[in-house]
Amino acid sequence: MMPPNGSQARADAEAELQTLIHRTRTDPRLADWLRTAEAEPLNDAERANLREMKRDWRDANALPESLVEAKSLAGAKCEHAWRAQRAANDWPGFLENFREVVRLSREEANLLADDSGLSRYDALMDRYEPGVRAADIDRIFGEVKQWLPQLITRVQAKQRDEPVTAPAGPFPVATQRAMNLAVMKMLGFDFDAGRLDESAHPFSGGVPEDVRLTTRYREDDFVQSLMGTIHETGHARFEQNLPREWLGQAIGHARSYGIHESQSLSFEMQLARSRAFTGLLAPMLNEHFGTQSAFAPDNLHRVLTRVKPGLIRVNADEVTYPAHIILRYEIERALIEGEIEPDDIPALWDEKMQTLLGLDTRGNYKDGCLQDVHWSDGSFGYFPSYTLGAMYAAQWFAAMRRATPDLDARIDAGDFAPVFEWLKTNVWSQASRWDTPELVQRASGEALNPAHFRKHLEARYL
Repeated sequence: MMPPNGSQARADAEAELQTLIHRTRTDPRLADWLRTAEAEPLNDAERANLREMKRDWRDANALPESLVEAKSLAGAKCEHAWRAQRAANDWPGFLENFREVVRLSREEANLLADDSGLSRYDALMDRYEPGVRAADIDRIFGEVKQWLPQLITRVQAKQRDEPVTAPAGPFPVATQRAMNLAVMKMLGFDFDAGRLDESAHPFSGGVPEDVRLTTRYREDDFVQSLMGTIHETGHARFEQNLPREWLGQAIGHARSYGIHESQSLSFEMQLARSRAFTGLLAPMLNEHFGTQSAFAPDNLHRVLTRVKPGLIRVNADEVTYPAHIILRYEIERALIEGEIEPDDIPALWDEKMQTLLGLDTRGNYKDGCLQDVHWSDGSFGYFPSYTLGAMYAAQWFAAMRRATPDLDARIDAGDFAPVFEWLKTNVWSQASRWDTPELVQRASGEALNPAHFRKHLEARYL
């Protein structure tokens, strides 16, 4: 909503706020207070609160105020310019600002690593996925790379013999928005505590009492905005259902970005692309866009589960999606560890896109290394959360089906209670009460098991 000329004023205000917050987080008195609290007779919830407070305190005290301010300013400048540079396919222009973001992110990573004893990339990733290390991601992604290319090939071969009718547009933006709002309502979004808007890149943010979602529209393709909206609704339901009695406390926040992504992907991939859910979508699409054969439930399900390697991560099907994350993880880890420089990114991107998905991105920065907002503001270490989230989501639904064997029949009848009640009991209401491994164990009865993700993909697509 901000006009272009407001970017510098906003960046200055944001940097000042980050500086003031950092000053509060590093108040010298906190060290004594934390030491005193350690010796107090705390209950389990209070002990968990203290654990989270100490994490926050240690992270803040590893960084000087001057770096916090400089990185905030550099990220705001780079992100704002990225909006126009992406559209203009202007990698050289982006690089001018991006080099400074990388320099400051490396400085930040060095200081966090020196304080924690972790590698530089692990120190950044620990902010998003506490306790997860690059060695864990290398093992998980290494396994996925062994079976994913063959799965993509097999699914595409199978789908070549399955006729599919593409929905016929145009799909007016106002009608898409009305459709999206209707789906959000069906999925339980609380409109007294949030709203839907439009932006260059879909996202959700705010506080549990006021969660703002965005999506983006194309008049020739309603699926992009619809699935983006459903994805962000999953994030929002998590935020809206965090325990109200814990608001303002350290344990009142969502556990990790991977756990948060497990909610958006539970909604977008596990639920919304299921055969049961598309049966509910079909009449809604006919009502909003007019009746057409493409909206018949069986055909609609084929539309929403079509596997085709593409350039854009946020538009990717769930089979090829992990390849997009592996590519970004491998590049950003090498970048932070100093193994490559920002100038090397396009060539590496082209090489990995060709290897993982067989696509040519040479010279296409807009749909290549400029497509995501994350790197522009220095959010390095975030990308692994997306595929971890997909794996958690598959594990959640495996646990749901054990608890409710007729889950798909219930969804087909429009009854989402088993899904939402399970998520609320096992994830939403737990917030940051437990560390991630314990949360996963308590929720699903086992540690993270990537086999559930592979089994889900093979069951749905083969």
